[in-house]
Amino acid sequence: MSAIIPAIKYENCSKAIDWLCDVFGFRVDFFVQGEGDRIEHAQLLLDESMIMVGSTDRSEFGVLNTCPHHIEGRVTSSLYVVVTDVAGHYEAATRLGAEVVIDLKMEDYGGASYTCRDIEGHIWTFGTYDPFA
Repeated sequence: MSAIIPAIKYENCSKAIDWLCDVFGFRVDFFVQGEGDRIEHAQLLLDESMIMVGSTDRSEFGVLNTCPHHIEGRVTSSLYVVVTDVAGHYEAATRLGAEVVIDLKMEDYGGASYTCRDIEGHIWTFGTYDPFA
């Protein structure tokens, strides 16, 4: 497990969790339901990597986060995920509705990758380049 775990806030976190699992291949590891439709905290795994997600809120941490559509689709950070079969991942993600913003291509530094937006506009790059290998 990585010692750096991205944390992402979603306005419709339940829908985002379903989407991340269906489209990107994550699975739910831990889940804390809040009041109503709110998700207080969830941990999602993809192989040995983890992200944490939760519903947007007005908490001390929550007010520091926003969804990309609130800032004209821009983001201040993005996620890079190493996958072994990037072509298969790309095919599944595009078939299931991921908005590709940079098409699948070979990278000058090695490996292949593509970049897309998730259901609420956060930027994800999936690629075969593994800087630890």
